[in-house]
Amino acid sequence: MNTLIFLTALIIFGSLLAGLFIICWTIVKLVGRGGVRNASAEEARLIQEMHQGLVRMEQRVEALETLLLEREQGVRQ
Repeated sequence: MNTLIFLTALIIFGSLLAGLFIICWTIVKLVGRGGVRNASAEEARLIQEMHQGLVRMEQRVEALETLLLEREQGVRQ
């Protein structure tokens, strides 16, 4: 059971880290082109979509954590 929790935490942490890396990489690319102010509407839309995707992923992760905790509590009883 501890292995399952560890793997789940590792996947969650890795996903969040990958999302953060993608956002940082996008910002660096935009700044390298002359600043965020000069970014096109398409680039702004892509960043918003990435943010919304990360918010949805965070909600799913929280739901999975809840399910795992409930399952673990059920096993203990």
